[in-house]
Amino acid sequence: MKASTAIDEIIAGREHWSHDQPAHHRYIFTLFGLYGRPAGKAIPVATVVRLLAELDSEPSSVRSSISRLKTKGVLVSKRTPTGNGYALIESLEPHMRAGDERIFSPRSVGIGDSWLLVSFSVPESERQNRHKIRTGLSRMGFGTVAAGLYIGPARLQGEAVEYIREHQLWDYVELFVCEPSGHGDIQTKVSQWWNLEALGGEYQAFVDAYRPEAAKWQSLLRESGGTARDAFRLYVPMVTHWRRLPFLDPGLPPELLPANWVGVTARKIFSDLNRLIRPLSAEYFNQIISEST
Repeated sequence: MKASTAIDEIIAGREHWSHDQPAHHRYIFTLFGLYGRPAGKAIPVATVVRLLAELDSEPSSVRSSISRLKTKGVLVSKRTPTGNGYALIESLEPHMRAGDERIFSPRSVGIGDSWLLVSFSVPESERQNRHKIRTGLSRMGFGTVAAGLYIGPARLQGEAVEYIREHQLWDYVELFVCEPSGHGDIQTKVSQWWNLEALGGEYQAFVDAYRPEAAKWQSLLRESGGTARDAFRLYVPMVTHWRRLPFLDPGLPPELLPANWVGVTARKIFSDLNRLIRPLSAEYFNQIISEST
């Protein structure tokens, strides 16, 4: 199984319009991303099923998704002290570490930083490779300048190179690191290259869902309230909701974004909730693991 197949499965749910992965399927990714690390650390099947039942996922659906992820090369079978288990394939760990940085430490580039242009040309007879290039770049956060020209912050170069190499696409692609010339309205162009209205809607949905939770947990923890189980039931869906957004938004310079950009508020809410309930969620995971041994 090619590593590219496993990576494609991981990034499949990043786009605005992607609804092909049901909630329990996305929760499995989040569970292993949070608690099955470094890649290769096994989680018992019964533990996965029990924890996702806390998130209203049917055991049969969870087992079906685990089977699919094994077929795609994302998960591998491993024995645990209590029986069968699964782990992320170890070769995914560099990809997962890069994802950790974007998800948990998203940052904006500076207005004077360089840009990366990705130019590609694919014969019509090989249009499946054109689709791979377009979808891969979109899921990394690149904007569309023209049909065969995409743009993003230069710091995305490593991720782009890895994707192009894994999918054997170098015959069609050229990369250029460049800087704006200072002519023209770059802010207007950015709003054309990226769908900022749709991205703003994604951020607003996160704010609407989790701003009340952040306020509630700040109050609970001041009063020494809130259970580890409740934290887990909020934390995994919250991270699942959030982890797409830093890949849709590559960290564009604030000067080029609309005034009062909602992404700033969304990042703060995620950061606050991550700080408040991540330890309690991990405590509950470890509790369930210990009960199964």
